[in-house]
Amino acid sequence: MIPDLESLRCFLAVARRLNFRAAAATVHLSPTALSDRIKRLEADLGVPLFERTTRHVALTEAGHRLVAPAEAALAAAQAAMQAARAGGPTPYRLLIGTRYELGLSWLVPALGDLEAAQPERTLDLYFGDGPDLLARIRGGHVDAAVVSLRLTDPALDFEGLHPEAYTSVAAPDLLARLPLDGPADARAHTLIDAHPDRPLFRYLLDTRPPGEAWQFGHQQHLGTIAAIRARVLAGRGVAVLPAYFVAADLAAGGLVPWGLAGTPRSDVFRLVWRRGHPQTAALQRLAAQLRARPLT
Repeated sequence: MIPDLESLRCFLAVARRLNFRAAAATVHLSPTALSDRIKRLEADLGVPLFERTTRHVALTEAGHRLVAPAEAALAAAQAAMQAARAGGPTPYRLLIGTRYELGLSWLVPALGDLEAAQPERTLDLYFGDGPDLLARIRGGHVDAAVVSLRLTDPALDFEGLHPEAYTSVAAPDLLARLPLDGPADARAHTLIDAHPDRPLFRYLLDTRPPGEAWQFGHQQHLGTIAAIRARVLAGRGVAVLPAYFVAADLAAGGLVPWGLAGTPRSDVFRLVWRRGHPQTAALQRLAAQLRARPLT
């Protein structure tokens, strides 16, 4: 049996949300009707696509294998419709993942211009941290994400958007009382970072001599750069943060850099998607449009 396109659309709705009730709303079916359609699709294919319990829905191995071909089949059907129409381009949607702060300061303000550039495209946003965003790309739950993580996965494609510089910052009153000119001064300070593995501080550590030991008196992990910035502004610790995010604080004197030689290593914001994504050309166009917008 060859699956019909509506069944594939329903399958992808469940695969992306792993929740039958939420998926049913997106395809305008009742949860019972959606469940029946998935069962018929599984019967036609002869394999289970989901593992279901009362509290949990997960893709089986066969379900994971079906995601990419199902997306490609629907994209091909959309292309066929577009070719047959005498009017404008076929409407489509992209779900883009982003960090909370970057989404609010850069992507959300860009939505109006992006919609004007391509009215047929709807951009939806999903907010999460880096590891969550990469997991959702791999699982097909978002189409792409803007991240500045170091990427080594050959299953992912990306295009660079903007350099992301980092700077080490602290409140001026704190440094006036407790200078931080090198590793020997670290014990008098609290390092505030996103996670216990100190992903932000690592940008500075990568530029320091090998073997240099930084033993801070205390560490605090706050998850988001907005929370870290607020804590550092209050004089409760020191941090390494994206330069664009604290540029106004540095200009106003609310924050000052540490007295270290050199600057933290920079990174690059990238638009990342799963290799072989059926909307690769659309994602490349989006990347070009985002590169044209200054990072704020």
